[in-house]
Amino acid sequence: MPTDPVPGYWSVLRPVAETVQVMTGIRERLRGPERVRRLAYGVVGLIIAAVVTTVEGGVSVPAGWAWLVLPVGLGATALGPRHRTLIFAVCAGFVAIVSTGESVQLGLAAACLVFVSTCEDPARHPWLGWVVGLIGATGALAIALANERGLYEQPFFFVTAGYLLAILLRSWSRGYALTRETADLRGQAAWLEQRTNLARELHDVVGHHVTAMVVQAEAGQLSDDPGAALRAIADSGRTALSELDTLVVHLRDPTASIAVSAPPRLSDIDELLAQPLRQQGVTVRVQLDPEPGLDETGVLTVYRIAQEALTNIARHAKATAAWVELVRVGDHARLRVSDDGVGPPQAPTSGSGLLGIGERVSARGGSWELSRRPGGGTMVQANLPVANR
Repeated sequence: MPTDPVPGYWSVLRPVAETVQVMTGIRERLRGPERVRRLAYGVVGLIIAAVVTTVEGGVSVPAGWAWLVLPVGLGATALGPRHRTLIFAVCAGFVAIVSTGESVQLGLAAACLVFVSTCEDPARHPWLGWVVGLIGATGALAIALANERGLYEQPFFFVTAGYLLAILLRSWSRGYALTRETADLRGQAAWLEQRTNLARELHDVVGHHVTAMVVQAEAGQLSDDPGAALRAIADSGRTALSELDTLVVHLRDPTASIAVSAPPRLSDIDELLAQPLRQQGVTVRVQLDPEPGLDETGVLTVYRIAQEALTNIARHAKATAAWVELVRVGDHARLRVSDDGVGPPQAPTSGSGLLGIGERVSARGGSWELSRRPGGGTMVQANLPVANR
């Protein structure tokens, strides 16, 4: 234990800490509708037992009859919800109708029975306990008027109070359940979003490096310096392994950053992404607006779209020339990647790459399309809103 800087310091704080721990434990035990309901049932059970066992007169039937609600109520707990609801409702009506102005405390027992009946009612809109209780209260009023005992309206208030408390508990329980379900759904949505981001990064980043390695290997077979091609393949392989290792870390710890490399620059499109195509013998022209109006996330989105489009050109297009153009048009930045190859397939499939482009563009509130380039070839065009500065 740490030294006591002030005499009696720990002796004073220890009871306070223990009290806080006890209160925290109580809150944890009371957290949850089922525990609250059980606690409420215990309280109303004690109230009913105390009331019916202390009534000695002032009822419209022999006083001992009120005791019948105790064994009947206990027996009802072994039945299904519908039967429990009916039995507690009948007990509430019975207690209400036999009460008089001299035994008004029975109204409290009737309220408790209506409360239990309404809580147990499996119907979406419970009414049985309240209606039967009101019937009992009406009967008590009629008996009082018939015997010229005056107006006896207290059972109506007791029955209604028990019903409203039960409705309040049911509403809170339903809201609690919806809150828990919403939290679970949010957790699942976050998990799915993490998986989607991971799949997209795995396809875009590692897939690009593997494609570059294939292109470099094919070009190295025709090169006068195969060693240079092998060195380039080794560099691409090391980069892919490093970024794959980062993705594996994210799989083990979803809270870890999913960024697999330093934030790219727009100039990297020309300096890095276009190189595998050029090594393949494809002429690549890159035209970038110096002020496209994009923030860091927008730059990353443009980079990944261009990366996917250029990778597809290297894998499928059989092109001799490709063009990358990024310009600002009003409040949007337009990225256009095109080639003079074989063109898009008649029925484009939504593979991982095209799906990733659509997800990235949608996340930025933009639009995109895959179409045939005028004059032959394929064109990918994406429009992204510029950043608000």
